[in-house]
Amino acid sequence: MTSPNPPKHSPLRPLPALIFASRWLQLPLYLGLIAAQGVYVWHFLVELAHLVEAAFGSQAALQALVTSIGYKPEAQITTLNETVIMLVVLALIDVVMISNLLIMVIVGGYETFVSRLGLENHPDQPEWLGHVNASVLKVKLGLSIIGISSIHLLKTFINAANYDVKVLMWQTIIHGVFLLSALAIAYTDKLLGTSESAH
Repeated sequence: MTSPNPPKHSPLRPLPALIFASRWLQLPLYLGLIAAQGVYVWHFLVELAHLVEAAFGSQAALQALVTSIGYKPEAQITTLNETVIMLVVLALIDVVMISNLLIMVIVGGYETFVSRLGLENHPDQPEWLGHVNASVLKVKLGLSIIGISSIHLLKTFINAANYDVKVLMWQTIIHGVFLLSALAIAYTDKLLGTSESAH
């Protein structure tokens, strides 16, 4: 039978209290990421508006899209073709994936390093937040970065004619490094989990 009056915690000494309170210095960083999320939402809406306008024949919107997806300035594109649509849609997906990464860092980071959000039994609580910790967050971030890098690489390959061979080579190498890094992080976490369960 539990006591109706839980034991009170003794107040921290001044120095430990100051060190513990220093975690709130991260709050402006998370608020800044929320502002960055707002910028991404605006960018998404602008690109989507250009795509819709170009579909209805707007040459100005089409040229804005052609410039944003990295075509060479001398490229003469007068109609919205399948390649342009595909590259714009991939760019929109890229924005969504980066936004997901931002949410993961903002919500998961605040919950892990600053303070509890108190979302227990909330119907909108993200499924992954219930078992998030620094290790899980690190792996999820690594996988998200690989997903974003994959989208960038796919965009580059579809539009390969407008890129230098060195750019294609380095993007492929960097993507491979991201993959190896994520595998190393996941393997390290697995080893640490095995070691902790053995104790």
